[in-house]
Amino acid sequence: MTRKTLLSSLLLSLLSFSSLAETRIAVLDFELKDLTLAPGIPAELQRTASIKPLLEQELKRAGYTVITIPGHAQQEANSGVGYLFDHADAAAQLGKQFQADYILVGRLHKPSFLFAYLMGRLVKVDDAKLVGDYISESKGPNASLTIKAVESLTTKIDHDLDSRYSPPPPAKLVH
Repeated sequence: MTRKTLLSSLLLSLLSFSSLAETRIAVLDFELKDLTLAPGIPAELQRTASIKPLLEQELKRAGYTVITIPGHAQQEANSGVGYLFDHADAAAQLGKQFQADYILVGRLHKPSFLFAYLMGRLVKVDDAKLVGDYISESKGPNASLTIKAVESLTTKIDHDLDSRYSPPPPAKLVH
């Protein structure tokens, strides 16, 4: 390999790596869709509120730039529960206001006391196209299971984007 070819390859690698590091994702607050006989209990509201920061943490760990959209801006763009989840164009407009490349709209769908689904829709901001529709199951309300569902969701999102995420190894149980 000549010196010129080597330098060209190195420069191309650096340029492609820097473009990967600049993928900007906005994660909206997750909504709770609780279909159980006791909807909206404090524990479920708390679990739902924990998903966004957990997902942002994992996306940052994977090297994505996480864009913050203030809660009031999300509320102003949302014409009702589930609106942004169902309207990629409105979600893209919101992401565009904050210079995101992608925006993730999420929901915790709880059809039973035994399990819940973390659902996310990833929208490409510049053309308002749905990139992916993701579901990760969480059995039970245990926080560690929610974390695993978030890691699963991150893996699915990353698969459709830059494919660079590796979830942390399972925690070892201490007896």
